[in-house]
Amino acid sequence: MGSKKILLVEDDPNFGTVLKDYLALHDYNITHAKDGIEGLIEFKNNDFDLCILDVMMPRKDGFSLAADIRSTNKEIPIIFLSAKTMKEDVLRGYQVGADDYLNKPFDSEVLLFKIKAILQRKETDTSKESDEFEFHIGKFFFNSKLRHLSFNGEENQKLSPKESKLLKMLAVHKNDLMPRELALTKIWRDDNYFTSRSMDVYIAKLRKYLKEDEKVEILNIHGEGFRLVDN
Repeated sequence: MGSKKILLVEDDPNFGTVLKDYLALHDYNITHAKDGIEGLIEFKNNDFDLCILDVMMPRKDGFSLAADIRSTNKEIPIIFLSAKTMKEDVLRGYQVGADDYLNKPFDSEVLLFKIKAILQRKETDTSKESDEFEFHIGKFFFNSKLRHLSFNGEENQKLSPKESKLLKMLAVHKNDLMPRELALTKIWRDDNYFTSRSMDVYIAKLRKYLKEDEKVEILNIHGEGFRLVDN
C-alpha cells in the first residue's frame, strides 16, 4: 500500500492538512491541492491511484473537477467529501462517476476503510481483467477485441459493446462467481434498480447466443451475481 498515490482536493486549509497528515500516517502518498483548478493541474501532471474531492470549492467545484478527471481517466476511483447532505447532491456525485460519497463531518477511520476497499477492488479487477481477449467457451470461440462469437468455427456473431464486455467478464470468471455489483460498476458505471434490470436483459441475450451448446450456461446465483458454467 505504501506506493499508493492519492490526490486530495480540499479548500479548507486546516481540515485539508489534518486529513493529509492522517492519511500519510497510514502510508499513503498524498498530494494536497487547495482548489479545483489546482487539483486539475496536479491530476494532469501526475499519476494517482485515487482522488478525494471536496464538493464545495472556489474557482472549480468538485463535481466539475470530477467531470474533467473522468474525461481523461474513466477508471480512477473518486471519493467525494461534502457538507451538502441533500439527496440531489449525493445523486449528482454518483452521476458524475463517484465511487463513494461521504458527508462531513465523518469518521476518518471510515474514510480509511473505504479507501482500502476501493483500492483492493480495483487491484482485483485489474488482475482478473487481464489482457486476455480470446476465450474458448465450450464449442464457442470468443474474441472480445473484435466482439466476435463463433460456434464450431461457423460465421461470427457480432456482439454489441456491452454484450462483449459482459461476456468477457463472465469468461474471465468462468466456472466462478462474477459479482453483479462488479459488472454494474465496471460496465454500467452505476449500481441501481434500472442498471440492474438492464444487465438482466443483456444476460438474457447472451443466454440466447450460447444456447447452441447445451453444456454452456449462465447461472443466476441469487443475490450474488452470475456464473458462466462450461461443463
